[in-house]
Amino acid sequence: MKNYRRRVQYYETDKMAIVYHANYIKWYEEARVYIMENMGYSYKAMEDMGIMMPVLAVTAQYKKGAQYGDFVDIEVNITKFNGIKMCFAYTMTDAATGELRMLGTSEHCFVDNEFRPVNIKKKFPEFYKDMMEYMENRN
Repeated sequence: MKNYRRRVQYYETDKMAIVYHANYIKWYEEARVYIMENMGYSYKAMEDMGIMMPVLAVTAQYKKGAQYGDFVDIEVNITKFNGIKMCFAYTMTDAATGELRMLGTSEHCFVDNEFRPVNIKKKFPEFYKDMMEYMENRN
């Protein structure tokens, strides 16, 4: 699956001329949405099905700050999926040099429009099957 690439915008940097730390977390979402769309499950389509994926937790290990004008590649991998929760891992590297910028994770659960937990295996078996196939074939 193709990585998500984005260019650092000036407004995303701070006085030290590097990306403000909270912006990386926003990039998680951009990359996650991109990857899910490429898997055939856009967030819009999932919400139309009555599924939402709120964030339960995030981690971030900052290695070297990206600067204005840099292009950053974000590799996203689904590391856990059990039909109730889904976890992602993010590796951000400089697109030109391959230098590691950061590592991170996010954990999500599935809920319906009333924020009640949803068991994807039972309610959306095709989605569950596709995610399980991705997990089996990711290595």
